Amino acid sequence: MTAATDATRSPLAVLGAGSWGTALAALAARHGHPTTLWGRDAAIVEAIDREHLNPRYLPGIELPGTLRATTDLAAALRGCAWVLVVVPSHAFTETLHALKPHLPAGVGVAWATKGFEPGSGRFLHEVAEDVLGADVPLAVVTGPSFAKEVTLGLPTAVTVHGAAPLFARQVAAALHGPAFRAYTGNDMVGAELGGAMKNVLAVATGVSDGMELGLNARAGLITRGLNEMLRLAAAIGARPETLMGLAGLGDLVLTCTGDLSRNRRLGLALGRGQPMDQAIAQIGQVVESVQTADEVMRLAGRHGIDLPISAGVQAVLHGDITPVDALRQLLAREQKPEYPDALFR
Repeated sequence: MTAATDATRSPLAVLGAGSWGTALAALAARHGHPTTLWGRDAAIVEAIDREHLNPRYLPGIELPGTLRATTDLAAALRGCAWVLVVVPSHAFTETLHALKPHLPAGVGVAWATKGFEPGSGRFLHEVAEDVLGADVPLAVVTGPSFAKEVTLGLPTAVTVHGAAPLFARQVAAALHGPAFRAYTGNDMVGAELGGAMKNVLAVATGVSDGMELGLNARAGLITRGLNEMLRLAAAIGARPETLMGLAGLGDLVLTCTGDLSRNRRLGLALGRGQPMDQAIAQIGQVVESVQTADEVMRLAGRHGIDLPISAGVQAVLHGDITPVDALRQLLAREQKPEYPDALFR
C-alpha cells in the first residue's frame, strides 16, 4: 500500500474547532479520514457532532456527516495516525503541552497555526521541538486559504513544509483532493515567516483601502511588503523561493486583498477612523496581527533589518501614531534603489 493511500485512510485528530480547524477537519473527512475534531466550546462541538454545522465560525455551511467532534482531548487523540493543531498562536504552546501525554508513540504533529509564540517570539516549530522532543515528526500547513472557501469546496492550494519528508508527504497526501492542492517543502522557517508576516502587511493594505488611497497604493504596499518579507527571510536563513511561493506571496496577496481576512478588516476599520477595540470586537475572532507585529519587529531588530511598513503597522496598532501619520512617514522616506545588490547574500 502506498504512503498516500495510508494517509487517506488513517485516523486523524484535529485540535481547534474554529473556522480553519473545522474547515480542515471537514476536508480530511471528505477525503476518507476517520476524523475527530477537538474543541473547548461544548455548544460548538455538539453542533458539529450532531447537526453537522459550526454555527459560530462557519454558519450555514453543512459539514460531512462522518466528521466527529468532542471536548475530550484524550479521546480525540486515541488511535490517531497523526495530529493537526489549528489553534491561535497564543494557545499553541498550551495545546502542545496538553496533547503531549496523550500522543501515541510514533505519531507526527502538524499545525496550520500562523504566528509566533507570544512573548518569546519563537517560531512555532521551535516551540514544537522543545515541547514534544526531537523524535516527533513535525510539519506546518500554510498558504493562501480562507476557511469558508475551503469548506465550500472551492479550489485552493497550500504547501506543507517539514524536516521529515515522509511525514510532510503524508500530511499533504491526506489533504490533497479534487479541489485542494497540497504541495510539499522543507523550509519551515520560511514557511512560518510568510504565514505570520502577511498578517501584519494585510493591516497596512486594509488601512490604505480604508483611507481610500487607491489601487496603486495597495499594489505598492503589497510589493514593498514582499520586499520586507524577503529581506527578513534572507537574514534568518530562509529560502527566497519559499517567500515567492504559496507560503509567502500567495498568502500575502490573498490576505491583503480578500475581505474574508480578519487582519485586512482590522486595517479597513482603522483606516476609516474606527477605534481599535471596537474594530476587534466587531470582527469577533482572534486577529493575529496585533501580537505578530511586535514579534516581527523584535526579530527585525535582532538582525538589524529596517521594515518601515511593518514598523508603521506596529505603531498604529499600539496607538502611538495615527494611520495618517504612518502614511506621511512612509511617503517622506528617501529615494533609493528598489533592490540592493546584497539582498540575498
